[in-house]
Amino acid sequence: MTGDSWRVRRRALQGDDPAESRRAAQLLDALGTEERDEEEIEAEHRASRLAAAREYAPDAQLEEELQLRLTGPDTDGGALRFEWGDALLEPVENLVSAAAGTPVQLELTGISAGSTVVHARPILTPAESSHPDTLRVSATSAVASGLGTLTQLLDALESERDIREWTKLFDALESVSRALSRYTLDLGVTWYSADGTLRRARLTARGRNYVKRLRETRDRDQEMIVSGRITELRESGMVKVKTGTAKNSLAYEVHFEAPEELLRMRPGLGDNVHFRVRFRQQLDSMGIARSAEYTYLGPAAEQAALPLEP
Repeated sequence: MTGDSWRVRRRALQGDDPAESRRAAQLLDALGTEERDEEEIEAEHRASRLAAAREYAPDAQLEEELQLRLTGPDTDGGALRFEWGDALLEPVENLVSAAAGTPVQLELTGISAGSTVVHARPILTPAESSHPDTLRVSATSAVASGLGTLTQLLDALESERDIREWTKLFDALESVSRALSRYTLDLGVTWYSADGTLRRARLTARGRNYVKRLRETRDRDQEMIVSGRITELRESGMVKVKTGTAKNSLAYEVHFEAPEELLRMRPGLGDNVHFRVRFRQQLDSMGIARSAEYTYLGPAAEQAALPLEP
């Protein structure tokens, strides 16, 4: 039974009796109406099941489940196309792992209609699956914590808020976002935890467009001196300069926009050089450096400057 379905049936049964219909209407008006979706009702049912189970086994927990609801122009049949699975399932697993801070393995347990709903759960270790006092124990507490983090991030994207506290998840998130955009799909994430609670969030076109905007970059240039010895040369116009003799000394790949200029210099491996270079970083909207490039500007005086971390 879901929502107000019992109210509807009550009205139908008494529809031929005007007096009973009036009494039913007055009763329903007194009780009021409550708008709840199926997931909220399911969460309440799970909490009730857990409370009943704990009457007999105080440490009992419910089976965990991750539901991924795909909605879009081609999802009415409730089926999962192979190409969607190839593009989405592994990136989603990687995103959950990034949010949990530990590798997480998920297994597919079913697909149902209601658009396309994918049911999954964390894979248990043998020690966990043999636990005697649980309906199904949590694979790791990190999974539940990670899904909590993930739903917060998705909520922030959908409302276009600052997400810099989750920058470590952004690469994995972008992979999922790109896959969804490729097939014009929206993603709903619902996590049913072992303690009966529910977490839910969505990634729609609005959130995906926000991800794209956050990825837009701007250039930041500064001039610096690179001093050291040449350890690699390429005809394409690249010189690798190592700043010290230690194995872990910084090394810079300096690019010549005109390779013939490098040829005229006739450098050799092991030569000491002092280059004036342009250090260009591409920064995204969150201030994260997406690329760094060193371009030769000209010779520098023979004194070494403090090296700049690449």
